Amino acid sequence: MHRSDQQHRVLNLWRAATVQSVRRDGPDLTARQMGLLLTVYLTTPPHTVRGLAIALNISKPAVTRALDRLCTLGFLRRKVDDEDRRSVLVQRTVKGSVFLSEFAGLILAAEAGDTVDGADDDADERPLAV
Repeated sequence: MHRSDQQHRVLNLWRAATVQSVRRDGPDLTARQMGLLLTVYLTTPPHTVRGLAIALNISKPAVTRALDRLCTLGFLRRKVDDEDRRSVLVQRTVKGSVFLSEFAGLILAAEAGDTVDGADDDADERPLAV
């Protein structure tokens, strides 16, 4: 498979999963919020605002804003570090785990061609133009 074909396939999977996510009655996360959420769930804890800012190459205030939204949704939780009261740990929640499991299911369904409500009806099967 050519690189442009692979790129098209992967981007179309992402598009189909994203379209299905948007069509659902759930939260609409920004790319920054999703990146932060995935980083917390898929990398080894502990996670701090400072560490997440470094990992994502964004400012601490940007991490804080994304965390505010994700904590409000119940996808993450902040906890003061018992060993260093100046540090705040970012922790996973069951609700966040369920959200990401469902999103992973959307990606797997897109990969299998099992999208709902015609998410692939207008998909262009041609390789990406350069």
